[in-house]
Amino acid sequence: MHDQIINDLETRYTTKKYDASKKVDQQDLDVLYQALRLSPSSINSQPWKFIVIESDAAKQRMVGSFANKFQFNQHHVLACSHIILFAHNPAYTRADYEKVVDQGIADKRTKLEDKEKAFGSYAFADINTDEQGNNESWTKSQVYIALGNAMHTLARLKVDSTPMEGVDSELISEIFADELGGYQCHVALAIGYHHPSEDYNFSLAKTRLTMDKVLNVI
Repeated sequence: MHDQIINDLETRYTTKKYDASKKVDQQDLDVLYQALRLSPSSINSQPWKFIVIESDAAKQRMVGSFANKFQFNQHHVLACSHIILFAHNPAYTRADYEKVVDQGIADKRTKLEDKEKAFGSYAFADINTDEQGNNESWTKSQVYIALGNAMHTLARLKVDSTPMEGVDSELISEIFADELGGYQCHVALAIGYHHPSEDYNFSLAKTRLTMDKVLNVI
């Protein structure tokens, strides 16, 4: 098992060119979607939405989001199998957290009579919220936990991926306004299978700083 984990991380890389003829099958997608749903977050807040761009029509909308900038990522849209928008709630409220608490009651994690006590954790959201009700710096951080979880899951499934901060959050907010419902997207993930001859990054050696430069056990 330990070797499998390291192999996942040794072999995953950022795909630079996708094979448009290959699609991720539904069984693997279902595993990925469950992994996203099960991702951890601060106080179990789950302040996210994952918008999956699958249809040709949705991909054309995504192509349009590169009209002003980050055109170097545009080619992934039509070539990859799917793109996932990782969106966060910029103004997470007590009402949002109540949905989490109520789910905890439904899942029998929390007793109904302990509902108000369960809101004690929301104090951490409060300290990350400004006077205007904005806590985006906190909620945005949570989606990166889900992003990392997704990339490792895909590596285990032998599905390639490309994390993209090079997306136009303003245009995405306009084009996918109905799906986002006020949430914001600053990072997306392309998934699929690399092109066997045109993905230059596939054959390059993996390089990381040595352990002694990044790890200090005290």
